Amino acid sequence: MKQLKIRYYLSILGFIGLTIFIQSVHAQEAGTKIAFVSLERILSESKMAKDAQAKMQGEFGNREKEVRDAIAKIKTQAAQLDKDAAVMPEAERIRKQRELADNDREIQRKQRELIEDTQRRGAEERAKIFEKANQVLKTIVEQKKLDLVVQEAAFVSPRVDITNEVIAALNSK
Repeated sequence: MKQLKIRYYLSILGFIGLTIFIQSVHAQEAGTKIAFVSLERILSESKMAKDAQAKMQGEFGNREKEVRDAIAKIKTQAAQLDKDAAVMPEAERIRKQRELADNDREIQRKQRELIEDTQRRGAEERAKIFEKANQVLKTIVEQKKLDLVVQEAAFVSPRVDITNEVIAALNSK
């Protein structure tokens, strides 16, 4: 019974795949122009993306360094406390443990805030890049009279990949 269901679903999937293949072949015969653009490459290779990365590094670099330094300091303090705990009076040991725990919580809070701020700014910068890229892409689509632009695909022929053109147009602006 279970194998019958599996065969049934596989035959449906096969039929759907065959239908899509036939339609794409028919679309190509009808002169449909298809292109591909890689948003990942635009986000990594365009001048605008590199400038945004440098801007964010400048904006958050000091805070990142402060957090890294504070984490290193806490690790050093924790190691020192472990080393001195055996000869230290219990009241002082407990006070230092609490102080260390408070400092650790504070650093974790700062680290979370930094991550949230970085992610928010990164999303803002990516949105700006996507907006510009879409404007450039629309221009290229109109110039080349394309019918369909795909952003994700299992395989892309270099013949239909217009990512380099989009990056070049973005860099020229």
